[in-house]
Amino acid sequence: MARKCLLVKAFMKKPKYSTRNKSRCPLCGRPRGYIRQFGMCRICFRERALRGEIPGIRKASW
Repeated sequence: MARKCLLVKAFMKKPKYSTRNKSRCPLCGRPRGYIRQFGMCRICFRERALRGEIPGIRKASW
């Protein structure tokens, strides 16, 4: 519950400097391994690719 509150706070707050802006996965909140083209982290991308939820992608190797 505390982690979710921190994520909500991080998404709502505008950083003081633009370089401090951190891209996070909106599904799990992971800050690393973010794929900008799809807007999610690599782990969520892989799960959704295996389930066939991302059009045009059948398999993610990483």
